[in-house]
Amino acid sequence: MLGERVSTEITRNKNAVGFDENKDAAKEGGEVAGNARRDAEKKIGKPIMSDENYLSEPEKKKKLEDKSER
Repeated sequence: MLGERVSTEITRNKNAVGFDENKDAAKEGGEVAGNARRDAEKKIGKPIMSDENYLSEPEKKKKLEDKSER
């Protein structure tokens, strides 16, 4: 979520047009989000992502399947 929001703001601030400029903005946004995750992991002393909280199947797909079973 953070990466997407930062990417959007970078795109707007740079008035990015076209694939290459938007790709660069997306990379920068991803870098900001990655740095934030690594910093948070250092502060809390454990990984943010783990096997315990990893969703093997998207929630949206699960919800759609649950509704179709009714």
